[in-house]
Amino acid sequence: MSKIIRIGTRDSELALWQAKTVQSIIEQLGHKTIIVPVKSAGDLVLNKPIYELGITGVFTKTLDIAMLNNDIDIAVHSFKDVPTLLPAGIVQAAVIKRGNVRDTLVFKDNEEFLSQKNAVIATGSLRRRAQWLNRFPTHSVEDIRGNVNLRLQKLEDNPRWNAAIFAAAGLGRIDKRPENAINLNWMIPAPAQGAIMVTALEEDEEIRAICAEINHEETEICTTIERKFLNLLEGGCSAPIGALAFIKDEEINFTGVLLSPDGSKKIEVTRNEKLGEHHNLAQFCANYIIERGGKRLMDDIKNSDRKINIFSTKKLTEDQKLLFHKDVVSESTDFIKISLNRIHPSVLKNEIENVIITSKNGVESLTTNYSAAELQFKNIYCVGRRTKRLIEKRIGPVKHAAKNAKALADYLIEFMDGTAVTYFCSSIHLDTLPTVLRENNISVKEIEAYQTKYDGKTIPESVEGIMFYSPSTVESYIQENDAQGVAFCIGTTTANEAKKYFSDVRIAKVPTVESVVELVNEFYL
Repeated sequence: MSKIIRIGTRDSELALWQAKTVQSIIEQLGHKTIIVPVKSAGDLVLNKPIYELGITGVFTKTLDIAMLNNDIDIAVHSFKDVPTLLPAGIVQAAVIKRGNVRDTLVFKDNEEFLSQKNAVIATGSLRRRAQWLNRFPTHSVEDIRGNVNLRLQKLEDNPRWNAAIFAAAGLGRIDKRPENAINLNWMIPAPAQGAIMVTALEEDEEIRAICAEINHEETEICTTIERKFLNLLEGGCSAPIGALAFIKDEEINFTGVLLSPDGSKKIEVTRNEKLGEHHNLAQFCANYIIERGGKRLMDDIKNSDRKINIFSTKKLTEDQKLLFHKDVVSESTDFIKISLNRIHPSVLKNEIENVIITSKNGVESLTTNYSAAELQFKNIYCVGRRTKRLIEKRIGPVKHAAKNAKALADYLIEFMDGTAVTYFCSSIHLDTLPTVLRENNISVKEIEAYQTKYDGKTIPESVEGIMFYSPSTVESYIQENDAQGVAFCIGTTTANEAKKYFSDVRIAKVPTVESVVELVNEFYL
């Protein structure tokens, strides 16, 4: 192969170690490679929303988008972080020989705390939490987040914590395993823990052929069984599930476990099958768990009384809800109600040279009242990428789209032909755009295309963050609630309104609902 293979990876220390490992193996075969760290990506793949392509993985989403956009040839993942169902067009191309599969306990001084009644252990994993509490029911388990280095530092800094649990492979690969560490051989690891997986585009036969050469068949067999077991138990619902398969003397040994989140209930299965006769092993073990109370336990977990921690001021679709991190319990409702106005024919009697539309609601109002042929607009200016797409689909070409009202005003002052604009707006809108234009001798004719009415509700005290999509949603929220937690905002204009009330305001990378969801997910990583 003459071209350079682009290896996509996240940019953390551990992810780069994994990518370099794959790079070394591929280059030993005589191929040229380059590592491409991917920090972030948008929410569109080839002009399709990501959820239409089945992109759901919190840790894998960025690389999936980069691959589907042809920015990379292969992607390197920690296999345990990969969803059991891959996005359309992406396939598992190789699994590298597995490293240490075990979980590791890192402790501060010594191991005496294991015999104490009130020890405190830190972990962000529901699986580790449940197994620890099953074995040490009087201990306390507290949450810990961040990459390996950050979690090690948090353990050192927290005076209450006796120890924290890590993946042995993660510590070893970046040479950060402390002396005060022991492998937990009794703890069943996450499915595919310790394994590195490579994905590629399904249509790229040349790349897939190269990846097939680096595939470690034994690891592939074992991880396939573990992940199928997870999938059959419907393990996407943040259930504490462990699974481990290994091959010894031409025989596959498998152990699987399902626990309640508090560790009080545990259902375990162990089974051996001859290599080559193992194809129903995952199904048998999943059925064993289900028939012995596993289905009821899974239902209890799914329907457990988890407190709402994220509230969206816009009703989310089912696909959008699926994009949330497993620790998010969300509720959503529309905090503003929209009613379209009838636009008088006299407004559109003659061609309008310059038109401003700042929302999709403005487009809906215009196209509900009139056909595209009746909307004689010479130059259309708008705010937002999605508003632009809707205008061009329903009305006609957009001359310029800006990311917010202030940016659009600055552009019009500099480049607009003529000295007058017609602004199709809401009954409630910020004065930024018309004020700036008028101050620069541009006449603004405001046409109320739709009405915006506040329809906020009181949110639960458990909420840690609120998702906002316009200044109006912020205003509606404040009418019924105090500012609490984090304000996750779709754009700068919305964020500026939120900053009047909230001390912690965060802005999405791109102005889409899905990008606001990604912003929330980053808060829970």
